[in-house]
Amino acid sequence: MTPDPVLIAKALASTARLDILSALSERGTCVCGEVVEVVGLAQSTVSQHLKVLKEAGLVSGQVEGTRTCYCVDREGMAAAHDTLGGLLNGLACRCC
Repeated sequence: MTPDPVLIAKALASTARLDILSALSERGTCVCGEVVEVVGLAQSTVSQHLKVLKEAGLVSGQVEGTRTCYCVDREGMAAAHDTLGGLLNGLACRCC
């Protein structure tokens, strides 16, 4: 299934979400409550940002007891890269 470029662009259009992706990427493993501490936002705000990232396929989450642990979805990121790359290449100016 091809990722939706609009969802990807929306997910990447927030500094907070980019910070979350960066924090998850640096850790290299799934992270639970630490995301809130790293990005310095309220739990509810981080949860909303993680929801957008999950909908775009950039982050995956696993429930572990009462917590959900998140990590960068490597396949989703690769698909997003391909999708956005293809979209941007298709929009390149052909008039010059």
